[in-house]
Amino acid sequence: MSAVVLLLITTIAIVGYRSPQVFSRLFGQEVLETQTASSADPDDSLPDIEAFDLGGADAIIVAESDSFFSPSGSAAMREVVRSIEELPHVTNVMWLDQIPIINIFGLPEPLLPKESARPSRFEAARNKAKNHPLVTGQFMSEDGETMLLLVKFDYLMIRDDGDCDQLLDETATQAAAAFDDIDINFLVTGRVPFFLTAMSSHEENRLKYQIIAYAMIAIMSVILFRGFTAVFIVALAPAVGVFWTLGIIRFFEFQDNPFNDVVLPILISLVGFTDGVHLIVQIRRNRASGLSAFEAAKLGVRQVGLACALTSLTTAIGFGSLSLAHHQFVREFGWSCVIGVSLMFMAVITIIPLACASRLGNRVHVGHDKGLIDANLNRISGIIDAVLKRSRVLSIVGIVTTIALLLISVLSLRPDERQANILPDNSDAAIAVKKMDEALGGLEYASVDIYWTHRVKPDSPEILDAIRSIDESLAAEELIGYPISIRSLLDALPGEGNDQERMSMLELLPPPLKLAFFKPKSRSAKVTFRVRDLGIARYGPVFERLQKDLDKLDEVHPNFNFFMNGPAVWRWRNLYQIVVDLVASLGAASFIIFIVLSIAYRSLRIGLISIIPNMFPLAVAGTYLVLTGQNLEIVTVCAFTCCLGIAVDDTIHFLTRYCEEREKETDEGVAIRKAFTGVGTALIMTTIVLVAGFLTVQWSDSREHRIFASMGAITVSMALFGDLIFLPAILARFNRGASKSTADTNAND
Repeated sequence: MSAVVLLLITTIAIVGYRSPQVFSRLFGQEVLETQTASSADPDDSLPDIEAFDLGGADAIIVAESDSFFSPSGSAAMREVVRSIEELPHVTNVMWLDQIPIINIFGLPEPLLPKESARPSRFEAARNKAKNHPLVTGQFMSEDGETMLLLVKFDYLMIRDDGDCDQLLDETATQAAAAFDDIDINFLVTGRVPFFLTAMSSHEENRLKYQIIAYAMIAIMSVILFRGFTAVFIVALAPAVGVFWTLGIIRFFEFQDNPFNDVVLPILISLVGFTDGVHLIVQIRRNRASGLSAFEAAKLGVRQVGLACALTSLTTAIGFGSLSLAHHQFVREFGWSCVIGVSLMFMAVITIIPLACASRLGNRVHVGHDKGLIDANLNRISGIIDAVLKRSRVLSIVGIVTTIALLLISVLSLRPDERQANILPDNSDAAIAVKKMDEALGGLEYASVDIYWTHRVKPDSPEILDAIRSIDESLAAEELIGYPISIRSLLDALPGEGNDQERMSMLELLPPPLKLAFFKPKSRSAKVTFRVRDLGIARYGPVFERLQKDLDKLDEVHPNFNFFMNGPAVWRWRNLYQIVVDLVASLGAASFIIFIVLSIAYRSLRIGLISIIPNMFPLAVAGTYLVLTGQNLEIVTVCAFTCCLGIAVDDTIHFLTRYCEEREKETDEGVAIRKAFTGVGTALIMTTIVLVAGFLTVQWSDSREHRIFASMGAITVSMALFGDLIFLPAILARFNRGASKSTADTNAND
């Protein structure tokens, strides 16, 4: 029967990898594809006019030099731009020399003089550029030592990912090298290089450190098990479970979810590995006691199967609460967790017994008596004796410590997210982001979009008055960089006058500039500004104050509507909600686990007791984040999600064996000692192996991987500590039915 189940699930998973649309066809469903509407405004764009776009570059070349306004600097930058524009995949390079002239009646004098110009011309050009609203903060830093080249690509001509970053850097560096008397440094960042660097690092680190971590786990397992066969069988179940899961979730189109890409395989493989170790340890003991391979496997399932089922059930139900989240990715991740842990339970409970009962398992017990943990378990069991003697003190310490650490975590941790966190610290894209934060107020643009009703005329001075109020609100915020609007452009024009007179000068602006910030036919305008990559935790209060100012403007100007827009604003509103959803899910998961365990063990007291060892490792990990100055990011909450599953797994195995022993023993202390003897080997073994695997990832150049690994190692270690110290103490102290001898022991504490 088990073989039939394995074959059936494997077949379904293979179909999921090859033809996931079969599921939709069977149920008469069609995949709906959404088409993204063009963001262009047909009313405002003419066939031969394209709006000037400060934030539309595919890549940004950050050039650094103290000699841009010099004959050599001017010649070098023009040669750099010419060389880049000659690349077949580059359609345009927007830079200082191509900025539109604000006054269409003015002479087309370049902002960067030709190399033949006099030195006084260069100095005058530097001062002019510094006061130009489209230069400082947009294409050049205030000190004139950082210049931006905005590059657009022809994607049909791109042959390799390196064309979008490395080739640009090499071309610019080579062109500037021809000028010996000037030193220019280049960094490449922007939307496309940023994405490519993140994906390349992600794939490289994922493959590299998965191999290293799995190799370390395999080595540690062989050392601890003292038997290659047992290690192979234990590893087989999680591998098959992950294969099944990643195939079957394709039927539901969950495979492109970023959480499912990394977190889901780790989560279910850790749960599967932990359950698998408990099962294989029990089967080896049964086999070593003289039972046949078949009987040993059958008895092992009977002894450990309930605990494995409970771990899968609690994990599935708990993380199924994610399906109630606001964000689609989180909901999909929740359903994928339910599918994954269910399939992993099927893999563990079928593959390991089948393998142990087959010819492969004939020697599964070899090395059982020589295992490092088994051979020294009696020495370690002295810890339980010491805990039982001090159960009152340790139980109080466990409860108080857990509550205190939880309060520190809950009151101190705040949601946050930074773009550069997904980049290697030493990558050009990450260094360029920091440079732009310092020199130009940030890489990203955000905006305040303004809309008005038909009651407002296109030349109404009220438009300029509303924009002035927005400019003042933005200028009051230190973290907002270089706001620009039609007001900035009109102020740069010569002459004075009231708002009505200034609005009449709009026709003096070049159409591309005018369309960039003002679209009369669609009755809209915008004020753009730069945002540093400091995280939403820093910008949250800023955006909240701006939103309050915009709400007041809605009252002052009833015919207008004001909205904040841009990627940073999106992260403030949506990623904050993602983190909140994940945190809420952790709380819901903890509560559901308490209910399930109370029902499973038919004891509310046992359910309450299980809270401390389950929450203690999460509380320690949260306090670690506080002490190291971290915030609640998606990666940290996902790490909490994985770690909760592991912590609950160990607690359930201990409690299940304890409840079984309580039915046989009247002495509470004896039942606890036997429970430790029964599951202690597996608990210690899984902790050592998993910590070793997590620690290997500490050498990754990805910050997110390092945080995930450190939290994993801390949580797994503290879960073992909680299960071996606090759980026995609380059981001995607070569980009903304690024998007189145990009560006497506790009374003497």
